[in-house]
Amino acid sequence: MKAELEAMETNQTWSIVPLPKGKNSIGCRWVYKIKHKVDGSIERYKARLVAKGYTQQEGLDYFETFSPVAKMVTVKTLLTIAVSKEWPLVQLDVNNAFLHGELFEEVYMDLPLGYKPQYEIQGEKFVCRLHKSIYGLKQASRQWFTKFLTFLVSLGFQQSKADYFLFIRGKNDSFIALLVYVDDIIITGANALHIQELKRVLNQKFLLKDLGPLKFFLALNWQETHPAFFSHRDIILFNLLKIQAFLVQNQRLSPWIQQ
Repeated sequence: MKAELEAMETNQTWSIVPLPKGKNSIGCRWVYKIKHKVDGSIERYKARLVAKGYTQQEGLDYFETFSPVAKMVTVKTLLTIAVSKEWPLVQLDVNNAFLHGELFEEVYMDLPLGYKPQYEIQGEKFVCRLHKSIYGLKQASRQWFTKFLTFLVSLGFQQSKADYFLFIRGKNDSFIALLVYVDDIIITGANALHIQELKRVLNQKFLLKDLGPLKFFLALNWQETHPAFFSHRDIILFNLLKIQAFLVQNQRLSPWIQQ
């Protein structure tokens, strides 16, 4: 929780102000999540502050909310091309992606549980005036994608008309493709040095986690066995089997203690 609040303060996500008369203040809550590694083991425990978007008022706290997602057929097509041409496939994760989106609406949010500003709050109700989006807002996904799209276009990328989440740049030996699914990114291309340079530029703008070669994407394990690329869910199925085996070993013929 402390790390999440510090990240929001560093990102200048909000400022503490008195709630103006006649304005709506939306609620917020903490959500706890367990992040897993590719092999199914626990990577870390995460606390995330989310806004209660269902308390937002349309036309006041938000207007547009639509945001597309990459199509699975696009993912498979891109991987097929990369494998057939023996291009490198790398994966990136954007840390706190939704916090990068800028808000143009006047949105106020209750102070998070456990958050204590540097001054005493007496009399008036103080709230967070949101300058950037956070998870849970109805427009959060749209604002993040708009920010990311604008930056990629400034780098010379073109947005695919067939799939809005696919971006391409260059031709022949300078060709590079980037696919984004919310906060997960796949990059491939003809030149490994160009990929490294793109990763460096993206990391300067958005704090990224380099996950290395593509292994786990959209809840699927991806395994390259040239000249093919296989997707499977072996680890998920294996964990389910372990759970079932545990249940079988501990089954009882009667719900009551047998004498």
